[in-house]
Amino acid sequence: MEGVMVVVAHNERATLRVGDVFLKVDSDQARIDVEVEAMRLAPVPTPEVLWRKPPVLAIAAVPGQALGRLGEPSPASPAAWAAAGAAIRKLHDAPLPPWAGKKLVGLDAELERECAWLVDSGVLPADLVDRNREIAEAAIRPWTPVFMHGDLQVTHIFTDGDEVTGVIDWSEAAPGDPLFDLASLTLGHEECLGDLLAGYGTDVDRDVIRAWWSLRSLLASRWLIEHGFDPSLPGCEFDVLKSRM
Repeated sequence: MEGVMVVVAHNERATLRVGDVFLKVDSDQARIDVEVEAMRLAPVPTPEVLWRKPPVLAIAAVPGQALGRLGEPSPASPAAWAAAGAAIRKLHDAPLPPWAGKKLVGLDAELERECAWLVDSGVLPADLVDRNREIAEAAIRPWTPVFMHGDLQVTHIFTDGDEVTGVIDWSEAAPGDPLFDLASLTLGHEECLGDLLAGYGTDVDRDVIRAWWSLRSLLASRWLIEHGFDPSLPGCEFDVLKSRM
């Protein structure tokens, strides 16, 4: 062991890496309950739970490398992205987890509030926010719930060659919108969307995925700023919003 690496940390939770073990410290035990149960139910490769002693969950590292990182070209092959799409489809086809998911009721009000904050605080110009808000509204629509990962960032799917070796960070898993998962994974990697959908294997409304890119970026920006993250870094949320202009 060379030391302890802080993977992510803010006032809600922290993740540390010690050798090949990840230690997740979370004050919300219900969130950890969801993560453990979701990994047990998901029909895709997930990390091994080593032990749990609240507020800490220890899980084993998964082999392979992440599909990519925001702001950097993905090192994964088109076949690896297609394999990720097939894994997500398998998850979405599985029985729904037995707990409630996030509701879209009130999402339009949240969008209005966050857009106003971005403009009033001088964080982003009004025309950029208005254009993305117009695009984002297409994501607020009826949908059939699936077993959704809920936080399927590009760093959360690992592959080795063209095979998915692990999907990590399940604390947001719940019944939800399948296109939210697909949009989360391709945020900032629009060039990989076709390969992902080739593996997902069903007709998907790409305009709704693009709407989720805008909606997710608008809703997340204030939280990221207030928790010490920078959405203005290359390839991150602000670049995603600017690319819609």
